[in-house]
Amino acid sequence: MRNLVYVAAVTMTAGGRALPLGAVALPNRRLVLRWLRRQALRLADGHGLHPAPAAPWLGVRDVRPVTFHGSDAPEALRAWAGGHGSQDHAMSALESGLPALLTVVDPFVGLRVTLGGWPVDLWGWATAASANCSYPPRTDGA
Repeated sequence: MRNLVYVAAVTMTAGGRALPLGAVALPNRRLVLRWLRRQALRLADGHGLHPAPAAPWLGVRDVRPVTFHGSDAPEALRAWAGGHGSQDHAMSALESGLPALLTVVDPFVGLRVTLGGWPVDLWGWATAASANCSYPPRTDGA
């Protein structure tokens, strides 16, 4: 049996520098998409001025706000969060073990915001880590 955890993250890239806005690990892909949709809507609606209150469920922190200079990026975030087709595509990607990614661009300042979710196989990670770890030989009396 696979022991999967899902990670969701939002990053901003401007001037060649990436800045993490927030991330979370969640137990299933539905919660990942829920968190990503909420972050997309918060970023689109807040524009860095008056973000929505923090999410009460699971004690998950929301991402830091971003100020967009045009309406293209916020509209793309809203369209993704509200589009059943885009949500189905993201769910299919996560079910297949692939990342679900969305990048929006604010062309006025070259700002890119990427929302992503992906599965992490903890069992595979633990197996690989233990295979690469060498322990000192055991001696009597230890």
